[in-house]
Amino acid sequence: MAEGNREETLLREEKSIVKPPNPFKVLLLNDDYTPMEFVVGVLQKFFNMNQDQATRVMLKVHTEGQGVCGTFSKDVAATKVEQVLRFAKQNGHPLQCTMEEA
Repeated sequence: MAEGNREETLLREEKSIVKPPNPFKVLLLNDDYTPMEFVVGVLQKFFNMNQDQATRVMLKVHTEGQGVCGTFSKDVAATKVEQVLRFAKQNGHPLQCTMEEA
């Protein structure tokens, strides 16, 4: 019986570089109909801001057209956008919320 050469294969361990997922900013957009108090309430309810923080962001939305509510992973940002839009619609307000890569 003939014996063949057995080759031993050594596997070299490769180090993979895992980078964190890209962050996404959640933004509120200004409109002429949603009351400022409602916007402050949304910021407190969905973004855990205190009264002063929420008021500052609301004023930025009012004066500059948009304001950043926070920066999150893509999935969390998408969930927050959906929650804000649903809550605004349920309360009869046209408040718009969107997300963009940070």
